[in-house]
Amino acid sequence: MNSGIVPLNMFDIMNQAVWTMLIVALPVLLVAMLVGLMIGIIQTATSLQEQTLIFIPKILAVFLFVILIGPWMGSRILTITREILGQLERFIQ
Repeated sequence: MNSGIVPLNMFDIMNQAVWTMLIVALPVLLVAMLVGLMIGIIQTATSLQEQTLIFIPKILAVFLFVILIGPWMGSRILTITREILGQLERFIQ
């Protein structure tokens, strides 16, 4: 999924790398947040205040979600890595 935009300088490459990192990490963080919120609501509704109860469902949900979207995450990271390494010789002068 090459965007067709050729970065002009090192700052553009760094900017693109940071955005890629955010785009790849955001879905996983959102799943963890939503599962934590749902477990928190259930704990509040049932007055069950066990602090360790939240970790296992959250870990399982994140693990399963990463398995599902892992190929997409890998392709995004591989694309930015190829772009960075492909232009590396321009900046080592």
